[in-house]
Amino acid sequence: MPVRIVALYRFTPMEDCAAIRARLALACCARGVKGTLLLAAEGINGTIAGADEAIDHVLAEIRALPGCADIETKESRAPDMPFHRMKVRIKREIVTMGQPHIDPLGARGHYVAPQDWNMLIDQPGTILIDTRNDYEVAVGTFAGAIDPRTKAFSDFPAWFAAHRAELLGRERPPRIAMFCTGGIRCEKATAFLRAEGLEDVHHLKGGILAYLEAVAPEQSRWQGECFVFDERVAVGPGLEPGRHILCRACRMPVSAERQSSALFVEGISCPACHADRTDRQREGYAERHRQTMLAEARGVAHVGATPKRG
Repeated sequence: MPVRIVALYRFTPMEDCAAIRARLALACCARGVKGTLLLAAEGINGTIAGADEAIDHVLAEIRALPGCADIETKESRAPDMPFHRMKVRIKREIVTMGQPHIDPLGARGHYVAPQDWNMLIDQPGTILIDTRNDYEVAVGTFAGAIDPRTKAFSDFPAWFAAHRAELLGRERPPRIAMFCTGGIRCEKATAFLRAEGLEDVHHLKGGILAYLEAVAPEQSRWQGECFVFDERVAVGPGLEPGRHILCRACRMPVSAERQSSALFVEGISCPACHADRTDRQREGYAERHRQTMLAEARGVAHVGATPKRG
């Protein structure tokens, strides 16, 4: 049976995150569930993977949390476990924007179902903004979307401030539609824009993943693949695994075309990072890759295969 992957988030007041963390960590680790769950006073966010029965148990624990009884999930399958460990962490925000004054619970924009998204973004005058990071946008995006070229979501407020006059310089406030991978970043971004005085603000419910699952390829406005933060690297229509792979040196996605570059060496370098790495670093990556291959041959996981980005 393929591994079941579940992405979820919910903005809801959370008290005693330490106690919740202990409960969820026990529920996940006792049943072999892996992935990441983030907790904060504003809610929960994460992606987990495991066997069906194990996932059902963890979801029951999550749905028992305050405000999470009807939490929506986005599910897909993979032939292998896409995570190496389980992490349950407490953060200041479940998605970091660095704007403590905004209210993602009471001031967010208007949800737009995936089935209605094309109609919205096709309307003349709609400004379509991708709220993801630059390396994600490079893998794929909606036709006609603005790329803020941010390195992190926390850069979005500064980008908007710098381009506000350019975006809003008209007699009538524009209609703005925003999207992200699973919905959490664009939902928080709409709360930010509403705090900035804009009202006609919309976001894609369930994010790109929900759109790729619900909208037929022949009707899709999506171009390319969608980057995901696990070993699948990217997915396409129907959430089928895409053709991108991950550079183990810089943790950036590498397209099928760039994999043919002389600068791409599996486990060691890619065109994006080759010039920024020393020979000594590449020697270290080569040894790590060798150890990873040996571990795979023995049928065990080598957690050193997934270093932190940078």
